[in-house]
Amino acid sequence: MPSRRLVVLVACVASVALFVRGTPAEEAAKLKPKPLRALLITGGCCHDYAKQKELLKAGIEARAMVEVTLVHTDDKSTKARFEMYENADWAKGYDVVIHDECTSDVKEIPYVTNILNAHKSGIAAVNLHCAMHCYRTGTDDWFKFVGIQSSAHGPQKPIDVTFVDRDHPVSKGLENWTTVNEELYNNLKLFDTAKPLARGKQDTGKVVDDYVVAWTNQYGKTRVFSTTLGHNTETVADARYLDLVTRGLLWSCDKLNADYQQPLKKGR
Repeated sequence: MPSRRLVVLVACVASVALFVRGTPAEEAAKLKPKPLRALLITGGCCHDYAKQKELLKAGIEARAMVEVTLVHTDDKSTKARFEMYENADWAKGYDVVIHDECTSDVKEIPYVTNILNAHKSGIAAVNLHCAMHCYRTGTDDWFKFVGIQSSAHGPQKPIDVTFVDRDHPVSKGLENWTTVNEELYNNLKLFDTAKPLARGKQDTGKVVDDYVVAWTNQYGKTRVFSTTLGHNTETVADARYLDLVTRGLLWSCDKLNADYQQPLKKGR
């Protein structure tokens, strides 16, 4: 009888412990980090944002513990505006903002200042392609945030992408590649806070242009990752491009680690 009572007692204790701790799957779920919250802003001139936003969302979420919220405007002009930017708390609740808009003729300084203030307060940022040509207010404010000042781009021709800082966490393990027809943005100025990760060479038929195409920037206390690649939808869909953007995003949030990176499946 004592042995039988002992067995029953042990079983009860184990049941209580399991109830308190949960199943192994539940315990693993508790240890899993919460996904980062990313805000992807798209719209404006010159690009197929309707398709590209979906490719970016799917590609990033497949590669990392990130939930991407989309804010899009169908305005295809260089004066496209986003109502949320009028609100001082427009980025509240997000860990990182992905700027993928093309609005070069939006120049009101209070509007642009409102955008920048969110990043000055510590919201991480990723800037893609035409974001580098936005908000030309006549000041360096936007360019200091981006890290590079650019004013123009070359023809639609392939770009040879070469990583020049292979020790940086973002570029570590990534391979050089040649894009499909793309726009190579010029570099009028590289700010001291920016660190080049990759350069792009493009044979225009007259000269071979060579400019920085991916870099990091320190904007006050905020990490910023940018790339001028990504004009054409075929580039945005390229796994190599999505790898670069995702790693840059995780780095900007200081989360480029195994906890937040998803294991890639074949063909992704």
